[in-house]
Amino acid sequence: MQSRNMLRAVYWHMSSFFQRSSSCVTLPEPFFPKNHRFYCEKAVDRDGKLSLHGVHIFQCPDRLGIVAKIAECIASHGANILNTDLFIDFDGQIGPVFHSRSEFAFDPLQWPRAAMEEDALNLAHIFNAQKSVIRVPGIDPNLKIAILASAQDHCLVDMMHRWQGGELPVQLTSVISNHQRGANTHVVRFLERHGIPYHYLPTSKTNNREEEILQIVSSTDFLVLARYMQILTPNFLERYGKDIINIHHGLLPSFRGANPYKQAFKSGVKLIGATSHFVSEELDGGPIIEQMVRFVWISSEFQL
Repeated sequence: MQSRNMLRAVYWHMSSFFQRSSSCVTLPEPFFPKNHRFYCEKAVDRDGKLSLHGVHIFQCPDRLGIVAKIAECIASHGANILNTDLFIDFDGQIGPVFHSRSEFAFDPLQWPRAAMEEDALNLAHIFNAQKSVIRVPGIDPNLKIAILASAQDHCLVDMMHRWQGGELPVQLTSVISNHQRGANTHVVRFLERHGIPYHYLPTSKTNNREEEILQIVSSTDFLVLARYMQILTPNFLERYGKDIINIHHGLLPSFRGANPYKQAFKSGVKLIGATSHFVSEELDGGPIIEQMVRFVWISSEFQL
């Protein structure tokens, strides 16, 4: 359940599906695409023309006319909107904040990639937007990620095999761990086979190795903590400056910190689960991306 929850979060992040607010992230459904492949890179429309799929992410102070202007921009190039998700965060410090994600099909001959960038910047200028980004899967370079893990392998191994199978179209640049893995372990042999470096950086109370980690991940687009059992400091978060996704084996916002299942067991809860969320300065307090749950019955037995 934890590894599947992590993968759901990574899928959405790669596709720029996130509509992030101060407390939550909204996700469209269904989660898994046909054949469990997220990207529909190329298609042919009814007239036999090549059609590519793009995603536009937009964030700006809320005002009238935003949706109409985005739709006008897309339609003016002969592109067809396939899906739009909207969200307004009324808890913003500077007033309501508008978030949107628009998926569209387009003919690259009618709307070249360079022109897309100009149009995205123009929309940002009109609405004083904090974000106006277009990604075209299959054309744009895959996002670069690094995975941080500790002793437990299950989340890490699941992600590696899905990456190998093409379900995670990213550039996996490295795996970093504070636990040593022998040369003949499955993880190390897998990484060596694919030419991915494994960095063993043991931590202590006086040295969290964050300087070395920052050097290793400097070129990545985001990080994934696959059961990395270390707390990243505010200094690290500020200097890295990009998104970090964590998996917490508990239903946040309850039972934060260590041993959430033990905390839940002692409280007599009837639901257990896992939460994927963005990392923030507040421990296990970042915006929630996805959650999965399982019922606990009176007859259930757990080894804690």
